Amino acid sequence: MKRLLSQAACVSAAALLAALTAACGSQDDKKVMTQDDETPLVDVDVARSADIEQLHTYTANVEAYKSNNIAPSSPNRIKSITVDVGDHVRRGQTLVTMDNAQAAQLKVNLDQIEREYNRAVQLLKIGSGTQAQVDALKAQYDAAHTQYRNVVENTYLTAPVSGVVTARNFDPGDLTGGQAVLTIGQITPDVKVVISVTEADRTKFRPGMPVEVAFDAFPDETYQASVSRVYPAIDPQTRTFQAEVLIPNRNEKFFPGMFARVSVNHGTQNNVIVPDRAVVKQTGSGNRYVYVYKNGKVSYNRVQLGQRIDKGYEVLSGVADGDTVVITGQTRLADGVAVRLNHKKSE
Repeated sequence: MKRLLSQAACVSAAALLAALTAACGSQDDKKVMTQDDETPLVDVDVARSADIEQLHTYTANVEAYKSNNIAPSSPNRIKSITVDVGDHVRRGQTLVTMDNAQAAQLKVNLDQIEREYNRAVQLLKIGSGTQAQVDALKAQYDAAHTQYRNVVENTYLTAPVSGVVTARNFDPGDLTGGQAVLTIGQITPDVKVVISVTEADRTKFRPGMPVEVAFDAFPDETYQASVSRVYPAIDPQTRTFQAEVLIPNRNEKFFPGMFARVSVNHGTQNNVIVPDRAVVKQTGSGNRYVYVYKNGKVSYNRVQLGQRIDKGYEVLSGVADGDTVVITGQTRLADGVAVRLNHKKSE
C-alpha cells in the first residue's frame, strides 16, 4: 500500500512539472508573438539611378514686347479719347485730346512776344533801339515758344509705337492724375514671357537658347521660341533670377495676360529614382522625406525631389543608388525604429 502511494505521488509530481513547463513555454511563445506583432511590418523597394532628361517647365503670363503709358506731363482735363481697350493703333496716331485753353493762352502770349521782338529788330536796324533789348526779347520768345510747344504736345497725345490698347483708365471730362490715360502694348513681331529661375539653374540659361512654349488657350499646340536675355540681378523677395523669352507673334495670335508654360531641356543627368509611394510629406511643411531601411531599422531622410517620372520621383539628394526604401507602412514609423519586412512582397 505504501509503495502504491509513493508511485502515485511521483506521477502527480511529474504531471505538475509537465504542466508548469507547458505553461511557461506558452507564455514565452506569447511574449515573442506579441513583440513581433508590435514591430511595424513594411514593404520595401530599391532606389536605382538612371540618366534622366532635365526637362523643366516654368509658368508665366504673356506680356507685350514693349508697353507705353500715355499721359500728359501735367494734370489737365480730357476733351476726347478716340480709342478703347483692344483697339489697334499705329505710331503717330492721335489718341487723346486734352483741354486746349492753356495752349490757346500761351499762343496769344507767344504771338505778342514775337511782335515785340520783330519791332525791336526793326528799331535796331534804323538806330532807334539797342542790341540788349533785342537779345532780351529773343530770350523771352525762345522760352515762350518752348513752353507753348510742350503744352501742345501734351494737348494732343499720340501713339509712340504701333500696337494694341491694353488699358484705359479715364473717360472724357476726367481730370488726369497719377495714372496713365492709356497703355499701348507692342505685340508684333514678338511678345514675351518673363520666367523666374532658381539660383541653381541660373547658369544653365543663356541668350539664344531654344525653348518650347505651350498656352492654355491652345492646349494641343506648342511653339518654338528662344531666351532673349537673362537678368543679372536676383529678386530679393523670391530669391530668383528672371529670364525673358521672346515668342514670334506676327499674326497676333498671342495677347498680354494669356497663361504660358515654358519648357526647357537642360540635357541629361544621372540621378536616383524612387517609387512615388516612398515619398512622405511632412505635416505642416513642404518638406519631403523617405524612410531608408538598413540592418533592421529605418532612417528618416529628407529628400530634394526633381521631376515626376511615371510612378516615381527623381531624387536630387537624400537617397543613394541601391538604397532600400520603404513604400508601405510609413504611418507607424519614426527615425531609428526597428521594422519587419513583408517577405512575401519584398523578397
